[in-house]
Amino acid sequence: METTSRVAQPAAAEGGQQVPSARRTVDGYLLAPFPWYGLDEAFTGPRWLMQVGTAADGAVEHGSIGHGDEPSVRSESVAAAAADAREKFAVVVTVAANPSRRSADGTGLLEATSVSSAAWLAGVGLLSFTWPGQMDHSLRDDWLEQQTETAWALADDLAGAAWSTLSLPVDGVPTPFHYRESEFGWVLAGSTPEGVHVGAYGRGMSAYGLGFAVIKDVAAYA
Repeated sequence: METTSRVAQPAAAEGGQQVPSARRTVDGYLLAPFPWYGLDEAFTGPRWLMQVGTAADGAVEHGSIGHGDEPSVRSESVAAAAADAREKFAVVVTVAANPSRRSADGTGLLEATSVSSAAWLAGVGLLSFTWPGQMDHSLRDDWLEQQTETAWALADDLAGAAWSTLSLPVDGVPTPFHYRESEFGWVLAGSTPEGVHVGAYGRGMSAYGLGFAVIKDVAAYA
C-alpha cells in the first residue's frame, strides 16, 4: 500500500502561539469517505488526532487517532525510562478497505488494502516511538529499516506463529483480531462491518480490555 502521510507543519496563531496539532490536522480526517474508529466510550481519557495518509491520487486512505498519554520516543536513559514506564497509550489506525483500482488520473493501479495493511501501519507506528534513544545516528536508520522490514514480514503472515487471536468488541459486536506482543508494545489488526480495517498499537495499556467504535464527530477532537 503506497501512501504518503499528511502532517501539518506548526502554524502560529495570533500572538505567536502554536496552534494545537489536532486543530491543524482535522481537515484531512474530514476528507475521508469512510468512518473513523477509536476506542469506545469505556475509555474516558484524552484523545488526539495524529495524521492521515493519502494514496497517489490524493485520496485519504488511512489515519490514526491517539488515546491516553501522547507518547515520546523511547530512550535508554534512566530518566526517560521512568517516563516511559508512566506512559499509557493506544493508537487506533483506520484503513479504507479498497480493492486494487486504477488511480484517478488513469496513469496506474493503486494497491489493494487489507487487514495486513492495518497490521503493517500499526507495527510501523509503534516503531516510531521505540527508537533506542542512545543509538548512534548513523546506525538508527539501519535499525529502523530492519525493524520496518520485520514489521512488514509479520503483517504479511497473519497466520504465522507470531500472531494469536483476540476477540474484542467493535461497535458492541465481538470481532476477531490478529494480536502480537513485542518488547516495544503490542499490535493488533482486524476488519469491521463498516468497510474499513482497524489496526491498533500501544504500550502501558492492556489490549485485552479495549473496545472500538465509530467516531461520531471527528471534528470534536480538534
